[in-house]
Amino acid sequence: MADNAENVVVTNNPDLLRYEARLGDELAGFAAYRLEEGRITFTHTEVGEAFGGKGVGSSLARGALDDVRATGGLTVLPLCPFIKGWIAKHEDYQDLVAS
Repeated sequence: MADNAENVVVTNNPDLLRYEARLGDELAGFAAYRLEEGRITFTHTEVGEAFGGKGVGSSLARGALDDVRATGGLTVLPLCPFIKGWIAKHEDYQDLVAS
């Protein structure tokens, strides 16, 4: 099956406190978060079964963290094992992590 990561669109849905990954009109996955003063805490990431192995999770992590960086002013607390593991593999995102 082809990797569709380049077709994944990641947007912030502040009403639901999550970043959403979509392939076309379909919700492919999300990364839930909590906002606290100066910090965003990623609590859970989920990718739909039909979208597994297509790069959705990686696109979701990158898109969410890129948005956090672009917005500025927040550090990241990755409680979610997926986001934590993704950051560990991508050194250029480790500066976002709260110390």
